[in-house]
Amino acid sequence: MRLRSIFAAAGSAALLAATAALAQEGAAPDAAPALAGEMNKGDVAWMLVSTVLVLFMILPGLALFYGGLVRAKNMLSVLMQCVTITSVVILIYVAYGYSFAFGGSTSPYWGGMAKMFLAGIGPDTMAATFTDGVVIPEYVFIAFQMTFACITPALIVGAFAERIKFSAVVMFTVLWVTFVYFPIAHMVWDPSGLIFGWGALDFAGGTVVHINAGIAALVGSILVGKRAGLGRDNMAPHSMTLTMVGASILWVGWFGFNAGSNLEANGGAALAMINTFTATAGAAVAWVLVETSVRGKASMLGAVSGIVAGLVAVTPAAGIVGPVGAIVLGAIASVLCYVFVAVVKARAGYDDSLDVFGIHGIGGIVGAIGTGVFASASLGGIGYAEGVTMGGQVWTQILGVLVTIAWCGIGSLVFYKLTDAVVGLRVPAEAELQGLDLTSHGESAYHNG
Repeated sequence: MRLRSIFAAAGSAALLAATAALAQEGAAPDAAPALAGEMNKGDVAWMLVSTVLVLFMILPGLALFYGGLVRAKNMLSVLMQCVTITSVVILIYVAYGYSFAFGGSTSPYWGGMAKMFLAGIGPDTMAATFTDGVVIPEYVFIAFQMTFACITPALIVGAFAERIKFSAVVMFTVLWVTFVYFPIAHMVWDPSGLIFGWGALDFAGGTVVHINAGIAALVGSILVGKRAGLGRDNMAPHSMTLTMVGASILWVGWFGFNAGSNLEANGGAALAMINTFTATAGAAVAWVLVETSVRGKASMLGAVSGIVAGLVAVTPAAGIVGPVGAIVLGAIASVLCYVFVAVVKARAGYDDSLDVFGIHGIGGIVGAIGTGVFASASLGGIGYAEGVTMGGQVWTQILGVLVTIAWCGIGSLVFYKLTDAVVGLRVPAEAELQGLDLTSHGESAYHNG
C-alpha cells in the first residue's frame, strides 16, 4: 500500500529536516540514528535489489518462459520482442512516462508534464511518504516503477505470439503505455488518482500490470486472428525445459515485484515475501490436482501455469492478506484460470497463444477482488481502513477492476486499429509458415549440423 502513497509529498531537504524525529528504537548504541523522515540505507539497498529482481523477471525470465512455449522457428522473435519492449519503455519512461504517472498533477487521470525528462530530479532528490516515514532517493523509485512499466507490455505479446509484425509490436507498445498504462498507474497508485481516491487496494499491480495486460492481450488475440494451422498443425511448446527455467526465474524475481512494493525492508516486506511463497505453492498444487482429475495426468505446462497464476493472484494482495489467506486466494485463482485456459478459450474461439488473458487477466481480476475479502483481520489480513466493511471494500475493488477493464479495453482496441492502419498487425502467410525468426530477424535460435 505504500506504493500507492509514495508521492503524498515531495521530499525537499528542508522539509526532511523539519520532520526528523527521535532515533529508531532498538538501534545499536554506536549506530548512527535513523530518524523519522530520514533516508535509511538498508531500505535503499533493498529497493535497489528489488528493482534488479523485477528486471530479472523480464530478461531472461519472461523471455525464456514465453520462448519455450512457442515453436522453435519463433523462439528468437519472442526474445527480441521482450528485449525491444523493455528498452523502448525505459526510454519512454525517462522522457515522459514517469511524469505522466507520478508528475505531481492533481488530475485524477494523469500526472502532468512537470517531470518530463526527469526535470528537477538529482541524486539527492528524495521521494518521501511522510505518513510512513519512508524516504528513498527518487531515482530509485523511478527505476523500480520503470521495471513495472516494462514488464506489462512484454506480457501482452504472448497473446499473439508467432504471427505479429515486429514493427506492430513496437508501435503498439509506444501508444499503449502512453495512453493506457501510465494513466492507469496514476489512477491506482498516485494519491490524486481516481481509483486511489476510492480506497482501492493494489499492493503491487493486480490492476495496473495484470488486468491491464490481460485485457490488452484478449483484444489483441481477437484482432490479430488465429495462428495459421491452429487445430491442425502441431503447436506444442518446443522446450518445456526453457519454460520451466523461465517460470522459476519469474518466481524468484517476483519477490522484488511484491516485497519490493513495500518500499522498505521491514515486516511488511516479510509479509509480502511469505505470501509470494504460499500463494504460489497453493496455486501450483491446485492446478496439478485439477488437471490430474480432468486429464488423468499432471503436466509440467500445468504446473508452471499454476505457478504464474498464483503469482498473479497474490500481487495485489501481497502485503495485505495473511499467509493462509494467500494460499486460499492462489488456489481459487488457479482453478478459475484453468477453467478459462482449458474450457472457455476453446468455446469462445479466440487464440490467446500463451494464455495471457486466461492467466494474467483472470488471475488479476480474482486477486484484485479477493484482496478485498482476505484483507479482513478475521481471515488473517491486516484489516480495513476505519469505517470500511468487507462488503464496502470488495465493491471498491470491483469498481477499480471495471474502470481498468474499460479504460484498457477501449484504449487497446483503438491502438491496435491505428497500428494496423499504419504498419499492419500480421505478417504475411508465407512468413508465418516459415517462422518469424528468419523472416522478421534473419536468424535462427537453433542450428543443425
